Amino acid sequence: LSGGLRSPRRWPVPYRRFDYRPKTDPYCQARYTFCPTGSAIPVMKEEDVIEVYRLQAPVWEFKYGDLLGHLKIMHDAVGFKSSLTGKNYTMEWYELFQLGNCTFPHLRPGMDAPFWCNQGAACFYEGIDDAHWKANGTLVLVTTISGTMFNEMAQWVKHDNETGIYYETWTVQASPDKKSTVWFDSYECSKFILRTYQKLADLGAVFKKIQTNYTSIILFSGEPIYLGNETSIFGPQGNKTLAAAIRDFYSPFKPHQSVREFLMDLFKIIDRVILNHQFYLFYNLEYWFLPMKSPYLKIIYEEVPLPVGSKASFGV
Repeated sequence: LSGGLRSPRRWPVPYRRFDYRPKTDPYCQARYTFCPTGSAIPVMKEEDVIEVYRLQAPVWEFKYGDLLGHLKIMHDAVGFKSSLTGKNYTMEWYELFQLGNCTFPHLRPGMDAPFWCNQGAACFYEGIDDAHWKANGTLVLVTTISGTMFNEMAQWVKHDNETGIYYETWTVQASPDKKSTVWFDSYECSKFILRTYQKLADLGAVFKKIQTNYTSIILFSGEPIYLGNETSIFGPQGNKTLAAAIRDFYSPFKPHQSVREFLMDLFKIIDRVILNHQFYLFYNLEYWFLPMKSPYLKIIYEEVPLPVGSKASFGV
């Protein structure tokens, strides 16, 4: 950890926003196309009354059914239905290159620094796939809004999408206790939905009183140690020892070609994370060392209440 220092920053470290979305590198390829039927968000008539639906289904439900639902690994979206046109719409936020690429880098020959294929973005398209959301998940009305509110939300979505461009898989906190310190917060599909609901509440929407739960993947760590950015670690004047340690840590997290290779890499991951209490986190384009501690990793399905609107708000 030579060259590292304890950061004086406040916790959790704020998610960094950017002025523009960079072009994607041709090296980064998704197994499934991002937002294949996406369209522009329509402008609604001011007098329209639009139903808002909470949508949730197991991750990769289209491929594995409810398998990941048993582990409470869920994907979230929001649906809209116009009373004037009768048209339905779905809006969600997810990875451009699938979850694995957003969570771990590629170690490319001839490149010292790990190479990240990591972007996330909003997707809006006409229609709600009722079977997808109802079969193993949730499709439930949560509020109604006016056309004016919808249009204002659409402007917010555009800004949110242009400035929040990187997917962050992990929530990192000090312990399983609900009041424990959160070092880093995730930035993924459920957080986009929560931000959308909050924006609608700020605009005046009144939400139904129903229970809403969301998935979080949590790493447990002592206070993180700031290490530096790509240039300071992997550049010409960088820290070769630290650079080698980071590359070595990420080496088992790669696509596996055989069962034997998978088992060998799994042993390496257990050795680094659990036996040696190590994890290198890339967050806001900076590297951090996490001194891992028990229980190391946990997937939770925790209730987050819908936001409360004002008495003068529009809604149900």
